[in-house]
Amino acid sequence: MHLYLAAVGKRMPEWLAAGESEYLRRLPKALAPRVIEVEPAGGQRRDLAAVRAEEAARIRQAVPRQAKLVALDERGEQWSTAELAMRLEAWWQRGDDVALVIGGADGLDPDLTRDADVRWSLSRLTLPHQLVRVLLAEQLYRAWSLSRNHPYHRA
Repeated sequence: MHLYLAAVGKRMPEWLAAGESEYLRRLPKALAPRVIEVEPAGGQRRDLAAVRAEEAARIRQAVPRQAKLVALDERGEQWSTAELAMRLEAWWQRGDDVALVIGGADGLDPDLTRDADVRWSLSRLTLPHQLVRVLLAEQLYRAWSLSRNHPYHRA
């Protein structure tokens, strides 16, 4: 299994980068995801549809074709930590390559979310895309620890 965290954006504040790195470091080497940072589109352009489409093309190019696409989208399914643990375990058992895709400041392209194998919502709240990276890394670690009866997850 290969796990990819594909995220639009390259400049994470140090405190967020440290949090993401810490949780990813805790995952076993066989599972530790590879972070793929995708250059944001836009610049002076204000056509949000074109910006999202360009970022989607960059994401598709950066993520291995065989990987299952999981689009992080506020309109997606909400999973409990236990449900994430079950999905993570199933992906692991099948040897699936999985790409968890985080959009940029303007969100994900609707075509990309429609083409995704799964749409997952961390929350109904609108979250800063950089903070999502840390939340995602922590939840992956928590789900993995839950599936392995590690004491990190106590709920």
